Amino acid sequence: MSFDYFLYKGVKFSPGSYSQELLQYVENEFQVLDDDVYIVTYPKSGTHWLIEILSLINRDADPTWCNSVLIWLRSPWIETKEGQLQLKDLSSPRVLTSHLPFHIFPKAFFTSKAKIIYVMRNPKDIFVSLFYFAKIICHYKDPESFEQYLEDFLQGNILYNSWFEHVRGWMQMKDNSNFFIITYEELHQDLRGCILRICKFLGKELGDSKIDTIVKHSSFEAMKENKMSNYSLGTEEYIDHTKGTFMRKGTAGDWKNHFTVAQSEHFDRVYQEKMKDLNMKFFWEGK
Repeated sequence: MSFDYFLYKGVKFSPGSYSQELLQYVENEFQVLDDDVYIVTYPKSGTHWLIEILSLINRDADPTWCNSVLIWLRSPWIETKEGQLQLKDLSSPRVLTSHLPFHIFPKAFFTSKAKIIYVMRNPKDIFVSLFYFAKIICHYKDPESFEQYLEDFLQGNILYNSWFEHVRGWMQMKDNSNFFIITYEELHQDLRGCILRICKFLGKELGDSKIDTIVKHSSFEAMKENKMSNYSLGTEEYIDHTKGTFMRKGTAGDWKNHFTVAQSEHFDRVYQEKMKDLNMKFFWEGK
């Protein structure tokens, strides 16, 4: 794409769906409701998977809503112009989505009873997913090459800036009772167990058969077949369907098919330097 990112409080955004005025409004004036649930992620961490899961949980496992309403209308992005227009059609309790870093998230959240589910993923897999994603989505500049985009990713020279900064910022909330962390890898390893943990965090009790239904309808295969969830209905000004599909693989560990040994070692060095004083062990480390 031929455009220049603009900065809001040091964070890169693309013109079109974002503006300085909107970001300032979201940070300082956005109304947070006490029963809101926010899915907060760095891009390509499993955002849509969580939207599907929460859509099913909030409808007591009835898949009708997921099968009849577009996924971005079920849980709009609060920092986009489109998302703000879509908010008016939501009923409480709202499930809202955001990629915003900690320091520019709506201030009202921090004095509310609202909840955040923060989804994390191995950043090597995020990078590979972003490399393909950036080729088809209008908010991103097309990557020049795998090698160059890897450097851009490691330096935070992309939309929403650095993964490392995003995670480090949000981990300030890790001990708060209204903040729940889950990883893409855990969802892959034990989707049912993760859904049960999410239900507990939300104070939602569902029987075994309903949990089984949620597992079935939130699988990668089910979402890929669901035109309300797979972005096949995304308009051409947002997504270029000729360059790839929104739901590509849905796997963990795909980075091993793309990174050279040297690239992996370089990534590891940057990772260890950026994360050394966080004192947290992440699910994917050592895998």
